[in-house]
Amino acid sequence: MNKSKIFGSMLIIAGTTIGAGMLALPLAASGLGFGMATLVMLLIWSLMTYTALLMIEVHQHAPEDATLHTLAHKLLGRKGQVVASFSMMFLFYALCSAYIAGGGEQINSKLTNWFDLQLPMQAGAIIFTLLIGTVVAIGTRSVDMINRSLFTLKLVALVVMLFLLLPHVSVENLVALPVHQGLVLASLPVIFTSFGFHGSIPSIVRYLGRDTKALRWIIVVGSSLPLMVYVLWMLASQGVLSQPDLMASQSLNGFIDSLSRLLHNPMIANAVSVFADLALATSFLGVSLGLYDFIADLLKRGSTPSHRIQVGLVTFMPPLGFALFYPQGFITALGYAAFALVILAIFLPVAMVNAQRKQQGIEGYQVKGGKLGLTVATLAGVLIISVQLLQMFNLLPAVG
Repeated sequence: MNKSKIFGSMLIIAGTTIGAGMLALPLAASGLGFGMATLVMLLIWSLMTYTALLMIEVHQHAPEDATLHTLAHKLLGRKGQVVASFSMMFLFYALCSAYIAGGGEQINSKLTNWFDLQLPMQAGAIIFTLLIGTVVAIGTRSVDMINRSLFTLKLVALVVMLFLLLPHVSVENLVALPVHQGLVLASLPVIFTSFGFHGSIPSIVRYLGRDTKALRWIIVVGSSLPLMVYVLWMLASQGVLSQPDLMASQSLNGFIDSLSRLLHNPMIANAVSVFADLALATSFLGVSLGLYDFIADLLKRGSTPSHRIQVGLVTFMPPLGFALFYPQGFITALGYAAFALVILAIFLPVAMVNAQRKQQGIEGYQVKGGKLGLTVATLAGVLIISVQLLQMFNLLPAVG
């Protein structure tokens, strides 16, 4: 197996996961305390890694180019395929729309500040979409190469942030207990969505082939990198700001301003801004790659230039249109992202593995845990959806 491809695939998994959502984690876990926040992240990581390995188990008995659309039809029938397709497209189009809106705003800001160009707000979104769309349409190899560079820069920005923050960490802040137990439940949807990468798995399988051993290694290591980064980020942010200060920061800008004021260092805001830009780009690359391959399978298009252009237009034009003309529509829909991600990353892998094990028996690789593992994963998904519903009806606080 090509070690370069394995390394690149790990970074695609990690880059897709460590997105702009990471910046919401300190706010989502503001009332938990560092210890409880770390425990919740560890549990969510274990759940998401387990269900990702379930996807690898499913892929071993399918063609290398199979997407979730194909797998769901094969194992769950037409109804399962419809649920899978709707969840995938809802989640990924919503994410892409939000990334285009955010990335376009950042590009406009940079062009104005650096080159004194006064462009309409739509220009940044179009430029951002063209740049990412071209890379994705060329193929997974180009995504791999560009993502490596962006991921490296993102790590540099993260190191700078940590370098500025860690000397100011207070042990007293780190040992604080949860303000109240309801906040532990309330934080689950945001932390859960911060570990979502499952939509990129079919693209990774297509890129590498059905090497189950290599794919398992990629999933475990690729998902562990975000966990380590998140823990360090929470250590720095929750160690510097007290729980009352964190809970008073109602938005990302408020959080950044609180850090800058406390440390009297404007470099904090610059480092976070650069990190946010790179996080948007790498997340958009991973998400749009998964959506592109899904659309290609859905429309039965090959790899000819004309087919790639067609698939690229179907992949990027709808989210670009929403980002340009109705930005609040899909950004509002992101509030329901946890519903689609629970279906995509928990319920479907569990259902497909359960169906495949009945058809195939214990042939080939099988994730440990048996029926108990599948049941626990399903109950976890039900819990996350329940929390989201309670937040919708204002029975639990919405965080992040």
